[in-house]
Amino acid sequence: MLVAASLVPATALLVPGAAGRAEVLVDLRARALDAVAALLSAGPEQVVVVAPGPADRDVDGPVRASLASAGVPDDRLSWSFAPPHPAAHPTSLPAQVGAPAAGVAASVGLLLLARSGWTGPVRVLEVGPSGTAPVAGATTGRGADLRRLGSCLVDIGAVAGGSRIGLLVVGSLSARHGPDAPLADDERAPAYDAAVLADLADGGPAALERLRGLDEGVAGELAVSGWGPWQVLLGAVGDDAVEAVVLAASAPFGAQHVVATWHPRPVRAGERS
Repeated sequence: MLVAASLVPATALLVPGAAGRAEVLVDLRARALDAVAALLSAGPEQVVVVAPGPADRDVDGPVRASLASAGVPDDRLSWSFAPPHPAAHPTSLPAQVGAPAAGVAASVGLLLLARSGWTGPVRVLEVGPSGTAPVAGATTGRGADLRRLGSCLVDIGAVAGGSRIGLLVVGSLSARHGPDAPLADDERAPAYDAAVLADLADGGPAALERLRGLDEGVAGELAVSGWGPWQVLLGAVGDDAVEAVVLAASAPFGAQHVVATWHPRPVRAGERS
């Protein structure tokens, strides 16, 4: 069963040292750690990190974090700022020598988990790009496939003895906001992101249905890295609504990020009408 999910941004800049000596995204990082703490407080027996990646990949076993493909040497991955409590020791990242390296976005999730003290089982599910639809509005089966995958994540846990699953969902909205954006500005980005943010904060049946219906092609054109991971999340949620709380939403350096927590709840009488 899905006990909780947390949504965090897909940017290596959340990790201290990724920007060199510059201190960036400090508040966003703090809120991301708050979201992970909320996820772990729900008592998961396994955490699944769902993140965008260069290709579809499912790693259910040892995996190591690496930002090397983003130009950040592995020896910077110490997460060495002060521990959250005076009596605590800084979290040391498991070396996992010989284990496959996660992609950059999944590694951000793994580093957040390590910093938060999680020592339980971790599974990494990376969602690769499926190719932009030939025209905006064209439909493919990709979203449905990813939602089925999300449903299977929690169904397999139930078959395995009622395993309590937590999802750490890594992904961001458009990376095309203004002249400072990583990619060329797109005038559609502000309205698109505002609508998606409203639905991520709502969590009701109608909002979840709109999120399921997000056009894959438009998401690709706007460089929305969260589209695929969110479809997996929606499949894991299934017919439940969610209690959603947005902890942060900002667009530093021209890319829109969101930090949120989702806790599934049964649909109330008359809510679908």
